[in-house]
Amino acid sequence: MKDYINVIGGGLAGCEAAYQIAKRGIKVKLYEMKPLKFSPAHTNENLAEIVCSNSFKSNLLTNACGLLKEELRLLDSLLIKTADIVKVPAGQALAVDRDEFAKLVTQAIENNPNIEIIKEEVEKIPENEITIIATGPLTSEKLSQEIIKLTGSEKLFFYDAQAPIVTKESIDMEKAFTADRYGKGESDYINCPMTKDEYEAFYKELINAEKVELHDFEKGGLFEGCMPIEEMARRGSQTLTYGPLKPVGFGKLGDVYAVVQLRQDNFEGSLYNLVGFQTNLKFGEQKRVFSMIPALHDAEFVKYGVMHRNTFINSPELLDETYNLKGTKIFFAGQISGVEGYVESIASGLVAALNAVAMFEEKEKIIFDDKTIIGALAKYISTKQEDFQPMNANFGLFNTDKKFKSKQEKYEFYAERSINIIKSILQ
Repeated sequence: MKDYINVIGGGLAGCEAAYQIAKRGIKVKLYEMKPLKFSPAHTNENLAEIVCSNSFKSNLLTNACGLLKEELRLLDSLLIKTADIVKVPAGQALAVDRDEFAKLVTQAIENNPNIEIIKEEVEKIPENEITIIATGPLTSEKLSQEIIKLTGSEKLFFYDAQAPIVTKESIDMEKAFTADRYGKGESDYINCPMTKDEYEAFYKELINAEKVELHDFEKGGLFEGCMPIEEMARRGSQTLTYGPLKPVGFGKLGDVYAVVQLRQDNFEGSLYNLVGFQTNLKFGEQKRVFSMIPALHDAEFVKYGVMHRNTFINSPELLDETYNLKGTKIFFAGQISGVEGYVESIASGLVAALNAVAMFEEKEKIIFDDKTIIGALAKYISTKQEDFQPMNANFGLFNTDKKFKSKQEKYEFYAERSINIIKSILQ
């Protein structure tokens, strides 16, 4: 066995992974193709470049991403520690000076004697060497072809077309019903009916809502195989009612003019996605417009729909709860593994690193309890599901039969439980 571990990709997940391995006294070869080659979204020569928002989301422990950050702080995450140092005013959120953040992370990695930074594009995955692939959502074409060889072409996706996801408990079931079209199934779908007036009001707002501006490299035939619902609607007011919102197959529904179907999105049945609602609307517009559906008037959106360039693998078929490609010495981390978001990517890098070290030292795998956000995300990406899509941290990944007086009480319970679990690991 080699006396080092490879990490391919110097983004958030890759830098966290390299740091976690190196602090345990093991040599790391960290490969980063910048500045020799830049992806279409990257411009900065530093490692850990943040290309979108400078926000790491909420710091509140009663927010899933806030709790995830606290779990990572307890586990000595380099990147969260750095984010705390360079934070800028952002209310309850953790936002950073993106240039200072990248600069400090780069310095920490460069100054670590156990880390060798190799600035070249990786075109071939090392054979029989422990390797973490953390190349992000814009993995280069040559490495993508290598990953296809490794995983199979049908298990690598290049575009992220996702519908919004809501919590089941926030759906108004007095205004919805469970059934499958034409009785095919076991009433697994939650159906949200609309009258003609309700649909027409919804339709008007949908076609006039604000969209996200695409990057140049995302334009040009990106959505041919998966039309955004707002674009489908612009073809005519009846297009949706003869398509994904058709009110047929349920028997007599009275004055129902359109039906929005929700499909279970996780094993526990606490999350549901809006079928056919892939969208390029801004997040605030999704909340505003989709909440016009009567049964979703108070819906809690744990994930909004997105349509953008995002290379990711079909992790439930390929990875275990340690982000290890089953039967190999390869690990995946970051958005290519099926987590979505800055903090989530950092967490995946940490878990992959700890388990790469365990493999290196021939010790047992480290599987985080799924009652922590770190563990729940790892379980999500490794649990078989019909239509896998990348996921952010959210409390819908947890499941409990315990009754609570309020969401606040429930989230406080989740936070306390999770922190206690992490602290017990550290003892």
